Amino acid sequence: MTKSIAVLVGSLRKGAINLSLAHALEKLAEGKLKFHYVELGDLPLYNEDLWANPPAAVLRMKKEVSEADGILMLTPEYNRSYAGVLKNAMDWGSRPYGQSCWKNKPTAVTGASPGAIGAAVGQARLRNDLASLSTILMPGPEAYIQWKPEAYGADGSVTDENTRAFLQSFVDHFASFVEKLS
Repeated sequence: MTKSIAVLVGSLRKGAINLSLAHALEKLAEGKLKFHYVELGDLPLYNEDLWANPPAAVLRMKKEVSEADGILMLTPEYNRSYAGVLKNAMDWGSRPYGQSCWKNKPTAVTGASPGAIGAAVGQARLRNDLASLSTILMPGPEAYIQWKPEAYGADGSVTDENTRAFLQSFVDHFASFVEKLS
């Protein structure tokens, strides 16, 4: 049975490499996982006062995550951490107290950067914060992707065989993880 995955990409740029990576993972997940991209760019900065009249974008994001069988977060690395847009979404999704959309959701983290360590430090910090939200983190394989544009086709396919095999393993593990826990 195909599982629904809320995909949160930590870069708002249309040509973002992490969005391209998400599309490549989606192609590899066909028949196992159905990706739903959660819009984060319209979320206001977290402000407790706004709960008096919650913004529609916040309610939509919480609903989309709540309805998903699992979560996939992709982050670039900014200043040895993950993207602020993800932190903002995490803060909105964890409130009001007792109404977190993150709790007990099977969750995987990955990310890409042009650098050799593939957003590893940002991913580590993101995983730490997700654990505090009571997500169920996939323990492995971890996927730190050094972005090499020549490994991907314009259609989102993965053209490099080694990259495809690694990413396929990541997707297959995630699909099994979500199947077991959802």
